[in-house]
Amino acid sequence: MGQWFVISLFLYFPEDKSEYIPAAISSFIFLVGAILTMRLILKVSKKEAEKAKEYEQAIMKHNDEHKENS
Repeated sequence: MGQWFVISLFLYFPEDKSEYIPAAISSFIFLVGAILTMRLILKVSKKEAEKAKEYEQAIMKHNDEHKENS
């Protein structure tokens, strides 16, 4: 019984449904921000992976040249 009272303190369903509008707007803004941030992270990650691959190929090429000269 006490548990229901504690949970009901955090639940609030307004009679005036226009009170949901600010919450919906802020949720939408944060959702868009999260999507844009994820896309930015993926783009930067892809560029870094390409740089790492090029660097790895350069090292392998240098090692192959070094072996041929020895």
